[in-house]
Order: sequence, then structure tokens, then C-alpha cells
Amino acid sequence: MKKLVTYTLASVLAFSMTNCTEDFEDINTDPHGISNESLQQRFNNIGAKFPPMFANVIRIEPAWNYQLQHNLNADVFSGYMTSPTPFAGNINNQTYSLNSGWNQFIWTDAYNADTGNGVMPYARGIDEQVELAGDESSKMFSYLSDIIKVMAMHRISDVFGPIRYSKYNDYETTGKYDSQEEAYKTFFADLGTAIDELKAFEGQAQFVPFDLSDFGGDIAMWRKFANSLRLRLAIRVSNVDPALAKTEGEKSLSSDAGLLDTDNMSIDMQGFIHPLATISEGWGDIRMSAEMESILKGFNDGRLETYFQPALGNGVEGEYKGIRMGVEMEAKSQYGDHSKLGSYLGGLTSKDWMTAAEVYFLKAEAALRGWAGAGDAQSNYESGIRASFAQHGAAGVEEYIADATSSPADYVDAVNAANNYAYETDVKIAYDATASKEEQLEQIITQKWIATFPDGQEAWSEFRRTGYPKIFPVVINNSGGTIDTDIQVRRINFVDSEKNTNGANVEEAVSFLKGADNGGTRLWWDTGVNSF
Repeated sequence: MKKLVTYTLASVLAFSMTNCTEDFEDINTDPHGISNESLQQRFNNIGAKFPPMFANVIRIEPAWNYQLQHNLNADVFSGYMTSPTPFAGNINNQTYSLNSGWNQFIWTDAYNADTGNGVMPYARGIDEQVELAGDESSKMFSYLSDIIKVMAMHRISDVFGPIRYSKYNDYETTGKYDSQEEAYKTFFADLGTAIDELKAFEGQAQFVPFDLSDFGGDIAMWRKFANSLRLRLAIRVSNVDPALAKTEGEKSLSSDAGLLDTDNMSIDMQGFIHPLATISEGWGDIRMSAEMESILKGFNDGRLETYFQPALGNGVEGEYKGIRMGVEMEAKSQYGDHSKLGSYLGGLTSKDWMTAAEVYFLKAEAALRGWAGAGDAQSNYESGIRASFAQHGAAGVEEYIADATSSPADYVDAVNAANNYAYETDVKIAYDATASKEEQLEQIITQKWIATFPDGQEAWSEFRRTGYPKIFPVVINNSGGTIDTDIQVRRINFVDSEKNTNGANVEEAVSFLKGADNGGTRLWWDTGVNSF
């Protein structure tokens, strides 16, 4: 579904930036000082705060911001991509020397409104305007804002752990952190309220001018997305709190809101090209990973030719060739001719936040865990593969689903044989309902990992939660012993900008962690053991 948009993202952002001081004041001062004239324009006042929220969940412009917000952390930690560029003498995130100057963009894109960025400040501004409006019709905007806020902030929590969330709107406590457990329970509460309350607004058009998703202001579709997001988060906490996970998951599976089953949740890029196209094609800073090569080539996967391009040099011309993360690199020329990301990225008009394929895999795992309403694990698994093949226009899906012999290939480094790596398992494609639940989970998560590409944040989170697929350990570990090479990076430490401006609250947040504030400490939901 494509929406009719009365103005472009660029024009809305221009409006926001030209009124930056006024908007910042609205967001960061006592809301009771807003004039009656502003109240008369409440829908526009509220709606103008949505574009920055949409823009900052996953930044698409400028491309360098995306590179630092996602690409040089989650995208590479997930096993999706590897940079051929030895940034800072090869002492960087890829070799576990976590760079706060890079990683601060993950945080500031969520919290800083003074440069037009941020999610949380604009969500607070919407809540304040809605409260001042004092009518039922305006409440719809708060519920929609909460859905976007949860989408953004669960990703931030899945990077750092504790975050500023439930106490943020109170100016007396805005700097205080929730533990990740507290944040997740608030996510569930916010999503549950939004799903229930938005039902009364289905069919209304007030959100149409402000909706930058492909839903075009359709409130019923927003309820579906929120319900699907609740299922994602329920699965995420299934190892650490199985009872909470089951309760929230079964709410999603039984809700009259439904789940995404054909439509993806996508955000219109408003004429910009996908930042990964710029990073890969324009700058040459990202390439196919070794894991993607092993799995896609080993599986003879039809999506390979969409996801990546054949290599151009290094003796592997015409082949699909990936790079292992964390190897010795002296110059981009060593691996720069390996496989670029797919050229289709340059032609995309929207950026996915969630796909129907992912929802089928969530239901497959829910069924494996015995949650009511999930259906059959194998049927959902196969539907997820079909949805992903259809999304990418890949052929041969039925033969692929029936393939009971192919498994991931061992990786051979085209430059240095010391980097070769044997894939650790022989996971197959054809679903084996007679296998152990752990083996079935590996099948589900491996295919989910393939289908979720290129969303490295979600893939990295699922790898940390389940251990699947098998991501190769780095060869060079510059963490100084804080990150175990075999256990791999589990989170990113709190960034310097936050420590410098909110130090006392950061210290309290560190006490919520399972260990020290470094990349080797597991998050709350990261138990290291799958619970069956």
C-alpha cells in the first residue's frame, strides 16, 4: 500500500530545521506555556514531530550517519557484511577495539534533538501536545508515537542494555535509566495500550499527512505492526523470562489486530538511495561477509544473486566472495574487489523495519515453544522462506525448501589461507520435525537470519540470543581481554558523550549490567542457553 503524501520528507525536515529553536523549546520546556494559537493547529504541531522520529530509527541520510549508527557495528557483528577498509590501522570495531566516536551515533540518533536528530525528545513533544489538546482524537498520535518509540528504543536497548525510557518524560528524572528488564516490560505495556486503544481510530485519516510508512495512515496496519513487534520482543525474552515471553507472545497470537502476513513495514526513503548502496558502491567500505558466502553458497540459495554481486578481482573474478571479519588488513586493495552488496539497493524506494517473512519465523519459534495460537512450526518456517524468496524475486523456492542435503560450505580466504574456517554445523534447509528442539531452532534462526538481511541489528540480536547461525570468531582481538574471542562481542559500552554529560546516572546504569561496562558483558536477555 502506497500513501498519498502532501509533502516530502525533505520539506518536512526543512520545516523542522528552520524552526529548530522553536521546536527544541517546545520539546524541552514546560508544555503549559504553549499558546492558544498553537493549540488551534494541534494536529500540525503534533504531526511535524513525526518526521524526525521516522528518520532516526534507522537513518538513511546522510549515508555516513548510517555507517556509524549501524553498519560498522551491528551489520558486521551479525555476520552479514565486512569492511575491506582497515580503519585506524585496523584497530576498530571489527577487531573489537570499540570506537566510542563511531558508536555514539547509535545513542545520539535516539536522544539528541538539538541537531534535528532524536526519537525520544520528539515522542515527548507529541505526548505534551496531546495532553494540552485535551481531546480524544489527539490521543491517537501518542499511541502511534509509542509504537515508533518502542521500535527505536528496543534496538538501542539491544545495543547498550539499560536505557533512558520510562522516566524520560518527567523532566526531574529524564536522565535516569531503566534496567533492560524494566525497559522491556514498559515496551510491552506501551505496545499493549497502543494496540488496544488504536482500534477505536481505525478508518480515521488524521495520520495520513504525517505517515512516512507504506501504510499510508492506515491505523489497522499500524495495529498489525505493533502486534508483530510485540511478538518479536516476546521471542527476544524467551530464554531469560519464559513466562513473560509466553504471556506477551500469546497476546500477539490471539489479538484481533492480526500480524503482518503479506505486507512489510517499510518507510519511504523520499527519493534518497539506500545508504548501503553508497557505502558499498560509492565508497567501497562494505562487502559480503564470509558467513554469507558459506551459508548462501552452501545452500545454493537463490537470494545470493540479489543480495550480492560477483567479485571483481583477487583471483576470484565472477565468484561470490566474502571477507572474514577481524583479519589482518593493511590496505583496502587486499579485499576491496570482493563481492559488493546487491545493486538492487540503489533502486529501493523504502527501508524495511519489519517483514512478513520475519513474522512467519517468529511464529515458527513460538510454535516450537508451544505457545497457543502459533500454528505449526514447519508450516510457518516454510512460509517464511517463501515470503523471503517472493520479496526478493528469487526463483526455485519449492526445490529449496525440499533440499535435505545442502549445508553451509567451509570458508576459504582468497588472500590468506590462515583465515580459512570450517563451518561448525551441517544445518540443513528441509525442516526436520523429528530433530531435537535445539536443532529445529538452528534451522529456524538460520533461515530467519538470511531473510532479515540487511537489518544487521536484528540479526546480531538474534545471534546473541540463540547462538545461530554460527558467526566466525575474529582473528585479531584488540579488546584487551574484555571481549572473549569465542563468545564474541555482546554489547557496546556506554558512549563517552553520555558519560560526560550524565555521569551519575550512567554509573547507576552500569550497576544494572551483569558485569563491567564493556563489550564482553551479556545483556539481560542474553543468557547463553536456549530454554526448552
